[in-house]
Amino acid sequence: MESFDRLAIQYEPVIERIMYSLHIYKNRDEFRQDGLIALWEASKRFDPAKGNFPTYAYHYIKGYILMELTKETTESERTFYPENEFWDNTESTYIEEPLVEDILHQHCQTLTPNQRKWLLLTVLEGLSVSEIAEKEKVSVSAVKSWRKGARDKLKLSMGHN
Repeated sequence: MESFDRLAIQYEPVIERIMYSLHIYKNRDEFRQDGLIALWEASKRFDPAKGNFPTYAYHYIKGYILMELTKETTESERTFYPENEFWDNTESTYIEEPLVEDILHQHCQTLTPNQRKWLLLTVLEGLSVSEIAEKEKVSVSAVKSWRKGARDKLKLSMGHN
């Protein structure tokens, strides 16, 4: 570990020079850390039979930092962070449950009790036709007929033909 500390101090100017040559001005501390990680990996992977360490380390560090720079650029292009003004001008789509129930009950006045059951269980509880049939202990076709009658009456009451 002590030898890597010395190596890190020795190669600090090299890492800085690489960052300067790549025009890195944002997140400098992160890229400096990436340079140290690359130096660590280069020191572990270096094979003296294939050349000298300074050249290997320089290219390894530069390649590693370039790879991280590409990742960061790609992520920043894929991610959008709207300004605060966007959130100030955005309407909330949240509707309180009691309001939804009130609206449903207004439209339920023309429905039979079974048609009303189908509408409320479908909208408020999100149940399917088969789940409603099981809950009400009736056949699926009975619930489908409730649904058809309710839809027809709702279309008429809302002015759709």
